[in-house]
Amino acid sequence: MTFVCECCGLDLGDVPSVWAFSAPDYWGAPGVGGESFLEEELCCIDAPEVEERHFFIRGLIEIPVKGTEEQLTYNVWVSLSPANFERAVERWEDPGRVEEKPYFGWLSNNIPGYPETLQLKSRVHTREPGRRPCVELEPTDHPLAVEQRDGIDAHRLAEVAKVCGG
Repeated sequence: MTFVCECCGLDLGDVPSVWAFSAPDYWGAPGVGGESFLEEELCCIDAPEVEERHFFIRGLIEIPVKGTEEQLTYNVWVSLSPANFERAVERWEDPGRVEEKPYFGWLSNNIPGYPETLQLKSRVHTREPGRRPCVELEPTDHPLAVEQRDGIDAHRLAEVAKVCGG
């Protein structure tokens, strides 16, 4: 996919529009062990020394690219409460999961090019089986939340690629 910036008319060529994080930023921290696991869509971090377990689900922050039908997508991890994690796993293959109320969570990746994004409040909206949930950030003045609400100009994709390593 090639992009032409709506605001300046610059042909950006083929720039990536999807960026993924392989694990929550907390994965691999000191004290992680016990019954921790990291799968493609789900993660549990067990810290037996402090008797804590944290649960995560993978989801997509989708940001519209102005003047196109495309989106900038961040494939991120969001922490869930134990009850919401259990519910998500329970309904994993259920087509009716699209009717679930959104799960509250905390963004668990620090996305390059933005002020601190760890712990941004979010809502995880489940979709039909086989599709990752949509992550909706709390509507604040944080630049990532503003971009999710208002969209971005295509030239921003080149900036994102630069800071994300593309």
